[in-house]
Amino acid sequence: MPSESHKERHLSPSPLSAALVTNNDGTPRGTPPPLDDKLIVLFDIDNTLCAFSIYPNGEARADEWRNVLLVADSKEAGIAELMKDKIRAYFRKLGLTEEEAAHLHHEYYKTYGLAIRGLVRHHKVDPLDYDKHCDQALPLETVLKVDPRLQQLLRDIDREKCHVWALTNAYVNHAVRVLKLLGISEFFEGIVSCDYGAGDFSCKPEAEFFQESVEAVSSPPPPLSRLYFVDDSALNIRGANALGWGHCVLFDEAGAEENRLGGLDKMPLDEDKEGPAKEAARVSVISDLEELRHVWREVFKAPPTNGSS
Repeated sequence: MPSESHKERHLSPSPLSAALVTNNDGTPRGTPPPLDDKLIVLFDIDNTLCAFSIYPNGEARADEWRNVLLVADSKEAGIAELMKDKIRAYFRKLGLTEEEAAHLHHEYYKTYGLAIRGLVRHHKVDPLDYDKHCDQALPLETVLKVDPRLQQLLRDIDREKCHVWALTNAYVNHAVRVLKLLGISEFFEGIVSCDYGAGDFSCKPEAEFFQESVEAVSSPPPPLSRLYFVDDSALNIRGANALGWGHCVLFDEAGAEENRLGGLDKMPLDEDKEGPAKEAARVSVISDLEELRHVWREVFKAPPTNGSS
């Protein structure tokens, strides 16, 4: 277990209610447990654990999915296309043309991190109604399947050294549904999601959301050097890195996000990570979640030695 110096950075308490914190089944979670010496591992869900998302330009990653088995619908469209269709239909329901829907979808995603936040701010949309007609209307049961390889990766995280959480910009209903369908709910102690019920809520990559996420796992919050975070969005990784999160990994399966990291110092996958931590945390970039075993060696159980049974 890494030692903590007297210079260890922490986040100060957040004055905002930015995030919804639940157990892995979506039930309310009580007061955060006392701080211990474990590492905190946080996984994004959509397009990371569950490899689907909508790019900021509205285009879907259609055939680069490796970590989840996907079954196409009758039109050979993946779930990202289905989600895009649901969102665009919701925009049109507000009286917008197809062109306006496409433009605002892109602009709201780029500006606010989520299309729904732009709809709340500019169109007075009820986030829970949006969730009902978009996320909850997706036929996930016919698309998502259990991935034994992903299950094994999560199973191999050393629970004697780590707490494992899901950290998502979706609403909790969607998060619970996806984790259950992927067969991985049991591997997560809790979920930090966007609080759609709060109306104008915050989300990744905003500092308020990251701050409440850290406060959710223990009281007082853990040192930032103990935070391990993987996400498919360069903007989210940049946001966490800027706050001092110690071990940020960009999951860039299709090779389209790394250039959005800007000037962040990227850590080569083959670099020796032992020894004292650098003053400025660096970001690793991976294209397969299995690479976490290499960049986060300290998170996983030691492999069996030769000759062991």
